[in-house]
Amino acid sequence: MSGKKGAGRIANGIRDYCKTYNIPIDDILDILEDQKVLPMIRGKATEHLGAAVLRQVLDSREWDVQKLNLNPQPGRYDEDVSVTFRRTGVRLKAETKNAVRGKFSLGTRNTPEPHFAVKCHKSRSHLTRKRNDRYEVGDFDLLLCNVSNAIFRAKPMGRGLPLIASEEALSWLKDHYGEETDDELVQKTYSDWRACFPMDIAAPDGTLPRTPRVLMSGDSHWFDADQLPERLLALVDSSS
Repeated sequence: MSGKKGAGRIANGIRDYCKTYNIPIDDILDILEDQKVLPMIRGKATEHLGAAVLRQVLDSREWDVQKLNLNPQPGRYDEDVSVTFRRTGVRLKAETKNAVRGKFSLGTRNTPEPHFAVKCHKSRSHLTRKRNDRYEVGDFDLLLCNVSNAIFRAKPMGRGLPLIASEEALSWLKDHYGEETDDELVQKTYSDWRACFPMDIAAPDGTLPRTPRVLMSGDSHWFDADQLPERLLALVDSSS
């Protein structure tokens, strides 16, 4: 599809969308950038981006990756991505999450190394009163997260995604990624994906932390996306 045809298709799609859902098209950008709406859009985008990362790093001859669009039900797990090992038919459930906004730290008393936190709990709008918002080990097989949200300010004023205020933290991050400008740093974090198996971060009662912490380097539970083929194959072998 050429650029001009693609742009025309998108424009027509936006017009049809606004007509279907009675959204004033002149206000569509203001609606999309509303601070109550934007986190939901970015969360949904992370699901699609996570699926794209899995397709990129996993050999399509061995793995089938499907982005699912299921209708969430109260008390039930809303599956994001399905990953099937073609040779045996073993299907794994993958959950994609953003980092907690503004939760990059150079170190705390409990976690002295540079780290960020991941938003890893269920949407309360889909829970029954008898259930809490923690995931359990059996809810999914793989947790995939992106670093970027952690470097954006938690409560921005106005439009856009301003960076955290700590110059020391930003300097450390630029040195860590080998970049010089803010824009370069943002792009680098967009492509920095980490993964873990739920069993590796679970509490003794089998529940997952609401905001697990991920070390920027040398984390024993979390690994980079390029290790996914080897790690997932080992997981499939262990379940056979």
